[in-house]
Amino acid sequence: MIPSFTPFHRGGSGPPLVLLHGFTDTWRTWELVLDALERRHDVLALTLPGHTGGPPLPDQPTAAGMVEAVERLLDEAGLADAHLAGNSLGGYLALRLAARGRARSVVALAPAGGWRPDSPAAADMLRTFPFMQTQARNVLPQLDQLVATPQGRRRAIELVAEHGDRVPAGLVAHMVLGLAACPGVEALTTAALSEPWELDAAAVGCPVRIVWGLADRVLRWPAAAVRYREEWLRHADWVELDDAGHCPQLDAPAVTAELIGGVTGG
Repeated sequence: MIPSFTPFHRGGSGPPLVLLHGFTDTWRTWELVLDALERRHDVLALTLPGHTGGPPLPDQPTAAGMVEAVERLLDEAGLADAHLAGNSLGGYLALRLAARGRARSVVALAPAGGWRPDSPAAADMLRTFPFMQTQARNVLPQLDQLVATPQGRRRAIELVAEHGDRVPAGLVAHMVLGLAACPGVEALTTAALSEPWELDAAAVGCPVRIVWGLADRVLRWPAAAVRYREEWLRHADWVELDDAGHCPQLDAPAVTAELIGGVTGG
């Protein structure tokens, strides 16, 4: 089972909607919501620079460098602005893009960067990514057997999904392989540990919805959201999802598509 890795997916018609995934993932994390979103939108799902199948990392793999790199991808796609939806790192980048005037709206699913600047839990979480990549590489010889059962699929992606048993085997295998092969893990982890994780919230003039799964094991609610809630985006539309983990697009795809469409008008 060797899933393909491509730099982007584009489909559907209507107002443009750009989807940005989280750290070590690929555009295919949105696979279960694409049909619903493409009924109303021209959807561009990108694989971020430094991720498996995506373009190379920018020379400076900082948040600012990543934002500029994604802006170039939007320019190449002919999009001056678009509705943006992002998960984790992708949610943070979407908000940074909104502050630069590139967003018509933002739906951020558990966006990164909302922890307190001195949070030891956040630093510990960031340091786990190289370890997780090693684990993913170690499981590759047994990957087909692992994803063949609901229990195996749940175990394979339990950090990011509460109900991995419901996710198709091919997508789970793709996620594990993508993590194992992700070329930017070390550089992005190093940059993230020194990143100030700031947001010019006053420059975000578009509608914003923040969605958080209450079973999130990566960015735990509410500690990982404190700066968004108390400093940056107090007046955003906040949605808490019971029984959903770090990637609501995997745990609750129909609900996630509705939450995105409720902001974009799609």
